[in-house]
Amino acid sequence: MSQVLHTMIRVGNLERSIEFYTKVMGMKVLRQSENPQYKYSLAFVGYEEESKGAAVIELTYNWGTDKYEMGNAFGHIAIGEKDIYSRCEAIAAAGGKVTRAPGPVAGGTTEIAFVEDPDGYKIELIQMSSAEKGLG
Repeated sequence: MSQVLHTMIRVGNLERSIEFYTKVMGMKVLRQSENPQYKYSLAFVGYEEESKGAAVIELTYNWGTDKYEMGNAFGHIAIGEKDIYSRCEAIAAAGGKVTRAPGPVAGGTTEIAFVEDPDGYKIELIQMSSAEKGLG
């Protein structure tokens, strides 16, 4: 049986990203490591360990690189939420950036919202009651 384990994103400041994903998004730091020989640090964050079937986010900090070009190929990370409306209020209150207020997707009924992490990565919040239906 196969499963998605993690998505890796490069970050310009590991501590700032860990603070965002833990304090604003409510995740936990699952593990961290450093590789001095190749000059990078990793932090895995998520709501549960991969061993429990959860996908997590690998934050990769390449020492000395504080900014990345976003390009236009990567879309977003999607997170299911019980209540995207109260979650967006909590994210904004914690200093997070809500870039699309909660509400139905254009041309459909699925309720979504978008937030942005400190490096500019988009995070889609999807109302769990409609998360498995797709956007429509």
